[in-house]
Amino acid sequence: MTINDQAPVVLHELARHHGSGEGRVDALRGVSHVFGAGTFTAVMGPSGSGKSTLLQCAAGLDIPNGGQVWLAGQALAALDEKARTVLRRDQVGFVFQAYNLLPGLSAADNVALPLRLAGRRPARSQVREALARVGLADQARRRPGELSGGQQQRVALARAMLTRPRVLFADEPTGALDRTTGRRVLDLLRRTVDEEGVTVVMVTHDPMAASYADQVLFLADGQIVGTLPRSDADRIAAAMNHLEPV
Repeated sequence: MTINDQAPVVLHELARHHGSGEGRVDALRGVSHVFGAGTFTAVMGPSGSGKSTLLQCAAGLDIPNGGQVWLAGQALAALDEKARTVLRRDQVGFVFQAYNLLPGLSAADNVALPLRLAGRRPARSQVREALARVGLADQARRRPGELSGGQQQRVALARAMLTRPRVLFADEPTGALDRTTGRRVLDLLRRTVDEEGVTVVMVTHDPMAASYADQVLFLADGQIVGTLPRSDADRIAAAMNHLEPV
């Protein structure tokens, strides 16, 4: 692999294991991949294949045992925890299956919360714009309990996009949603890539969700075992079942 450390996310010979001796588990074994600017990649594989570990290492939330990660042009190994935190805050957004919204805060306050915790106060217009981009401009004062699951996930997406990050990491973002609502969230992710040039890396088990991506990356036993350019859900499901290079 030719290393382009200026791409939004670069993994080179990434290795991560847990435990030692006979109890050692190799979650990632020499994974290399470049996630280009303005691309949408779905990461798929069976349980235990290393999907979530890849996401956490790529985002600087977990420290690999070997290899290198460049995130937004920065070599993570060269940064201390404080610098990694600042990098994530300024350049990275996160969306997870659990919406992670505080029930006592309004949608607007949930969107603004990460920046407030970092000692920054976003303008009200900035928060309103973030909610408007996900179609929730009229729900700013509602609390999570007054919103549907899909609306809560869109608030989480607005929060992730508040600082207009270069990279958005999504871990099963539609896993708790029905299909119709999930499609709306996936449409928003797709537009985030196409209209704003954000790089999206999404872990999913759902071939329909993966069909929104430009590329599907298949993992098994901690290694990349195949890739597939943008395809329909049936072809992705077939490739997932075989887990062979496509």
